[in-house]
Amino acid sequence: MFEDEVLKWKFKRGSDDALTLIYEKYLEPMLTLAMGLLNDAAAAEDVVQDVFVSFAQSRRNFRVRGSLSGYLATSVVNRVRDHKRRKRRQATAPIESTERVREPMGPDQAVILSEQARLLADALGELSEDQREVVLLRLKADMKFRDIAGLQEVSINTVLSRYRYGLEKLRSTLDGEVEKWNR
Repeated sequence: MFEDEVLKWKFKRGSDDALTLIYEKYLEPMLTLAMGLLNDAAAAEDVVQDVFVSFAQSRRNFRVRGSLSGYLATSVVNRVRDHKRRKRRQATAPIESTERVREPMGPDQAVILSEQARLLADALGELSEDQREVVLLRLKADMKFRDIAGLQEVSINTVLSRYRYGLEKLRSTLDGEVEKWNR
């Protein structure tokens, strides 16, 4: 947390190194969040790129009192919402997921990891949009429940319920998948 405060201070004062460090630190978590919300790798990358470009351009007006992670995650969620609204207006068919999985040590591991990623993406896809957003913001962006409540414009009790029900549904779905594999 202290590191983020120093980074925010340096960024506000024009440090390109601070911007680079913020980008390197938060790129993967923000991509994970966007991918979880969109289930479309290309769109997730576009959203996160837009967030960081806007962030870099906001240097002069930059004022964040809370966590940098929460600020970036909120920006990602808002961009995802904008992206979904644009897609609805265009009334196009959903794009098939083109999930990109980095090649690990061996082909066996690649198959296992891609299957696990697919199972998790499918399980997340079964959650309501509100539940998926709460679960990902809490687990991937480490946002506080009260901040999520503010972002979703609902009570903290509603956020806690969405989180609990979302986790229960994920556990149930993923446990069912594990049972299938063990048969």
